Amino acid sequence: MQLGMIGLGKMGGNMKSRLEETGHDVVGYDRDPDKADVASLPELVQALEAPRAVWIMVPAGEATRSTVAELAELLSEGDLVVDGGNSRFSDDTEHAKLLGEKGIGYVDVGVSGGVWGFSEGYALMVGGAKADVDRLMPIFDELKPEGDYGFVHAGGVGAGHYAKMVHNGIEYAMMEAYAEGYELMEASEHVENVPEVIKSWRSGTVIRSWLLDLLDRALDEDPELAKIRGWVADSGEGRWTVEEAIRLRVPLPAIADSLFARYASRQDDSPAMKAVAALRNQFGGHAVKPE
Repeated sequence: MQLGMIGLGKMGGNMKSRLEETGHDVVGYDRDPDKADVASLPELVQALEAPRAVWIMVPAGEATRSTVAELAELLSEGDLVVDGGNSRFSDDTEHAKLLGEKGIGYVDVGVSGGVWGFSEGYALMVGGAKADVDRLMPIFDELKPEGDYGFVHAGGVGAGHYAKMVHNGIEYAMMEAYAEGYELMEASEHVENVPEVIKSWRSGTVIRSWLLDLLDRALDEDPELAKIRGWVADSGEGRWTVEEAIRLRVPLPAIADSLFARYASRQDDSPAMKAVAALRNQFGGHAVKPE
């Protein structure tokens, strides 16, 4: 199958390579000319045979919105656009409406797999009309991992990114739990070899997972994590998950706490903790640590 791919970074570039290795014809565009097959979006569209399918792998937000808007002017009726980035599910409705007015189909795909996807395959959570999803199945079949799992047609437009949002919210909480357990053992006078404990959990325990495997890998490379600063970003999905929980009145204490822990990681000297220290000093005369 022929496919246009916009955005050839770590994910998009590896997805393009995986598809090409299995015989698909992928024409790529990227702002970096050294990665691109064509020099512009108009050239990309011209290089594809109708009916075209174009997959977007650029940062969520304005970058994706502007790319969809430009494609709406370049593509033709019967063509198909796929957003495989981390867009908010509510953006998908707008994208589908804009493209649908010109007879262009739209599919949203939540993609998980990171830098390992090239060799291991990508988990794909897909939203869109059945006919559009069926048309893209040759692509999905080659990107997904081997076996029965790793692909779902989650529902209509927006369902793919919604499922990926929840997936990432769960990921936040799982990583926070592993991190808290790691810190507790590091602080303990009883455990003498924390990295080996983490390694032992990789088999036979109910908490084994790929994330645990990756933590073990990180500790092999840097046993005390001395080369890494404890500053953690968030790409949006965790916030959106908590916002949805508030909207739907669904309790998500673990996911919400893991999100706030990331915010706390960015404070070298927490203003909130300064206020707590000041209050303890005022009401109880507890000592405060001077600057």
